[in-house]
This record gives sequence, C-alpha cells and structure tokens, in this order.
Amino acid sequence: MTVAIADRNTPLKDGELVRIPVAANAKILAGTIVCASATGFGTPGATSTTLAYLGMADECIDNTGGADGAVTVGVRRGKAFKWANDGADPVTQASLGRVCYIVDNQTVAKTNGTNTRSQAGIVVGLEADGVWVQ
Repeated sequence: MTVAIADRNTPLKDGELVRIPVAANAKILAGTIVCASATGFGTPGATSTTLAYLGMADECIDNTGGADGAVTVGVRRGKAFKWANDGADPVTQASLGRVCYIVDNQTVAKTNGTNTRSQAGIVVGLEADGVWVQ
C-alpha cells in the first residue's frame, strides 16, 4: 500500500450521467430501468436475482446482434425516478424508506417475489401513478 504524502490531483466524474457498455443482444429503451448483469454489462430491468440497479436509460440503444460492450448507453443516476407500481405486489406507503424490487424495465414491486427479484432502490415517494425510487 502506498500512502499519499502530498496533495493529489484526483480525477472525478459527477456520476449523474454515465456511459455503460451494453450486454450482447440487449435493447434498452429510453426512460426505462437499466441494470448491470452478473457479468457487468448494461441490460434492461427484469425479474432476476443477478441484476444490480443502475438507474434510467437516457436514450434508446439497440445492441441486437452485437457483442458485449459493442455499444454503450447513457444512464442517469443519483435522482429519484417514477416507476410503475406492480399490481400483484404493490409498493405501499408502508414501504417509504425501504427497498423495492425490479419486476421489469419499468415496474417495481414491494417484495423480492420469493427471492426471484433484484433490488431496485429505496422508495422515496408513492403516487397513484407510480413509485418514486432513488
């Protein structure tokens, strides 16, 4: 381990809009949930236990027929996004401040669906037409 003994010019990004390499054969629609797959490539939100929530797609990217990382997608992060609320397992007011789970590329649910869903983020608001997730 090397310890800094002088000022350091450390590169930084604001992290609000990041470019993520997209998984092979994935199509990510603008305004939808983007996740990292188990191999670290961007993929649409889906019911799966191997996804890591990244944020919202800033654009539509079609990597159909492409290899892992052939294209990148802009992903918005660090904001609360309003996702659809799952009708079968709805997020409720009691979920405020708690984790919700990914159902598909635009929907979240209250529970992990008997260990079939990955975490989306923290519920920060609930409205009749959706769930605010950060």
